[in-house]
Amino acid sequence: MSKGRLTIALAGNANVGKSVIFNHLTGLHQHIGNWPGKTVERAEGTLHFKGYTIDIIDLPGIYSLSTYSIEELISRKYIVVERPDLVINVVDASVLERNLFLTLQLMELEIPMIIALNQMDIAKKKGINIDVEKLEKLLGVPVIPTIAIKGVGIFKLLEKAIEIIEKGQNARRIRVEYGKEVEERIAKLTKIVEGTQFFYPSRYTAIKLLEGDEEIERMIKKMDPKITEMAKKLANELENIHGHSCSTIMSSERYEVAGCIARQVQSIIPPIEPTIEERFHAITTHKIIGYIIMTFLLLLTFYSIFTFGGYTSNLLSNIFYGWEPIFESIFGKGILGEFVWGGVFEGIIAGTTIALPYIAPFYFILYLLEDSGYISRIAFLMDNIMHKIGLHGKAFIPIILGYGCNVPACLACRIMETERERFLAAFVTTLVPCAARTVIILSLVGQFIGIQWALMLYLFNLLIIFALGRIAFKALPGEPTALIMEMSDYKLPHLSTALKQTWFRVVEFIKIAFPLIILGSITVKLLEIFSLFETITEMLSPITVAWLGLPAIVGITLIFGVLRKELTIIMLATLLGTTNFSKVFTPIQMIVFTLVAMFYIPCIATIAALIKEFGLKKAIFVTVFEIAFAIILGGITLRILNVIIS
Repeated sequence: MSKGRLTIALAGNANVGKSVIFNHLTGLHQHIGNWPGKTVERAEGTLHFKGYTIDIIDLPGIYSLSTYSIEELISRKYIVVERPDLVINVVDASVLERNLFLTLQLMELEIPMIIALNQMDIAKKKGINIDVEKLEKLLGVPVIPTIAIKGVGIFKLLEKAIEIIEKGQNARRIRVEYGKEVEERIAKLTKIVEGTQFFYPSRYTAIKLLEGDEEIERMIKKMDPKITEMAKKLANELENIHGHSCSTIMSSERYEVAGCIARQVQSIIPPIEPTIEERFHAITTHKIIGYIIMTFLLLLTFYSIFTFGGYTSNLLSNIFYGWEPIFESIFGKGILGEFVWGGVFEGIIAGTTIALPYIAPFYFILYLLEDSGYISRIAFLMDNIMHKIGLHGKAFIPIILGYGCNVPACLACRIMETERERFLAAFVTTLVPCAARTVIILSLVGQFIGIQWALMLYLFNLLIIFALGRIAFKALPGEPTALIMEMSDYKLPHLSTALKQTWFRVVEFIKIAFPLIILGSITVKLLEIFSLFETITEMLSPITVAWLGLPAIVGITLIFGVLRKELTIIMLATLLGTTNFSKVFTPIQMIVFTLVAMFYIPCIATIAALIKEFGLKKAIFVTVFEIAFAIILGGITLRILNVIIS
């Protein structure tokens, strides 16, 4: 019998096992989208338990409830404004003190909550023993020990959540007590705030006003400017007494309380020798060996993906193209048959055989590396290099993705903290040669000029990415943020979690890219049927012939490369009537053509991803800039190479 609908939110630091708990609770009944008006992911799912239909919201991984990042602001607003029936605070038992800093802030919001004391197995390996009952008593909040990766404690966690929702939370929680001078001013401010009927708790609001929280300050100022003036006055008094900012004073007090609780509930036996995980961490973050391991793993990853992708792509192509006679027998060989097969079905074949065989394994390996804890080490190693273009180490993750496909790479830029960094990372990522552009580079330059020239083009691409990234960093207003990323312990990746996350990413790609790939395929086929290629060729000849020094017919391939980049080399062979491009192109023309194809906007699916993440104006800017840049670079390269040869 149905009892109604409940909402439970999962809150906690990054890499504490929230996603694993989320997957255990919701299985495949999940939906991943964006928070309204934001580029931060919103993961939600449903389950049925004890007659209830329960919506589970996986809040972004955060370290505090301030407004230093979009994720923190979203989490705080959701908890206070949306008012879920319960918040499950997922805490990493192996680093209890650090995690309790967020727990204490959640308690200040006066919300129904329980604690999932997760990763108890890792804590045990570190020699940490936690008295769960004592922790529960000290906090006044139910604490359920869990090992999410093994499913231990998940059922009990859900049972306790339902019990608290049904019976209410009557236990007396501790209150974070500040020093005498601070408490006096909090009390004064709390009394004034109580009269405003503000939706945040009065004491929490008073504390945040003293800390200088911009969002709460702005809202209270609209209600009563005298309150914010009073808050600033009281804050100045405290700063004069302590010699520190109010936010520092209160953070110190919270950390002191968190440390005091942790010391009371945990007993630590220092390990005599470093654990295997600690040794592996030391090796993989070493200033020399770490880079060697990273390079080897990345090369192995790409080799595996392209080996699997190439084999799967050929296998699927043979299967799908074997259906062509069936289509001809149904629709005939006339215009209708050409349209259905060449326009619609070949678009589906292109997406299925070219994109998916590379994207699916790429995501799967990426999530295995992420779940194991290695991705944070890559970000750490690449941090100094990425800072040169105004980004931090995490930006290297979407760049890696870009070599597989630029669409998921653009979506992966959500891991960056600020809107500025997300856009800068996406701009840089669209310049990375994806699998489709790799086909152009290897099948043209690699095959007919030499693999060393193809590798030089990749190196040149990296130099251009660095240069343009540096210019964009200087041009965009704002300052880069430091790398703040949890260096979680190494652990065996959770296979089912990686598979589920891969599945949702692949579905997301299909929804964004496939309609556009099919639309592009239909457009190309219609132009071919109505013999419009010649008109387009003449219009583009000032660019293709006069500036780039290429055959006029190449203009067609460059245009439709915007629709589907893999069309470029396929159409080139079709239009020239040969796959032996050395008969038609000189080596210089091959390099110029490849450079242009390498640097202009990847495809219409990437444009769609940019629109989805950053809006129409920014997507148009990136598209126009990259097309113009590629054409200008191609013409300059032609003239430089001609001078060198002559």
